[in-house]
Amino acid sequence: QEQLVDLGGGSVQAGGSLRLSCTSSDSTFSKYHLAWFRQAPGKAREFVAAIKPNGENSDLRLSLKNRFTIFSDNAKNTVYLQMNLAEPDDTALYSCAASRFWTARRDSATYDYWGQGALVIVSS
Repeated sequence: QEQLVDLGGGSVQAGGSLRLSCTSSDSTFSKYHLAWFRQAPGKAREFVAAIKPNGENSDLRLSLKNRFTIFSDNAKNTVYLQMNLAEPDDTALYSCAASRFWTARRDSATYDYWGQGALVIVSS
């Protein structure tokens, strides 16, 4: 059973920054790509960002490209989501997930393993 630990949630003022982390086992990090999804209250889950093992390729939701960044630290088996210029609409539960299917990376149904989620609250 693969495990993911996502951390870094919290409260931030609009315009502020927050960094989420997702740490996996060695086997997970080498075999799966990791992604972040988010789900706001009363809304459907949506894709945020994904990155391949060793950071060789990444993908980011178009509307977030100017404010969010995804990157990895291979030595720590950890993927980070850097959130800058936070907006109240970024308030959501952010979850890290692992999948083998890069071509379907934006489809949450293709992800095998999920972290417990990190709650982000952005206040205006």
